Amino acid sequence: QVLSDVFNAPVFTIDTANSACLGSAYRAIHGLVAERNVSLADVVKLAPEPRLAVTPTPGAEELYRPLLKRYAELEQKVIYNPTSSC
Repeated sequence: QVLSDVFNAPVFTIDTANSACLGSAYRAIHGLVAERNVSLADVVKLAPEPRLAVTPTPGAEELYRPLLKRYAELEQKVIYNPTSSC
């Protein structure tokens, strides 16, 4: 629920073990076939069907939007000046 609220997006799951590894494998395959203009959608079309797990809580976006902006600013500060203190 937290991911859905923070990013104001629905969260889907698939019924498979090690889904993060599976996602990484699909991205790797996509990288290998990218020169042939194969889309990520084509690579994952045989993946298990995703199931909607949660949707954003109404009003959560108002809380998290300024925090995401601040996080992005801090991230940029670290990337472009890694020795500075945040």
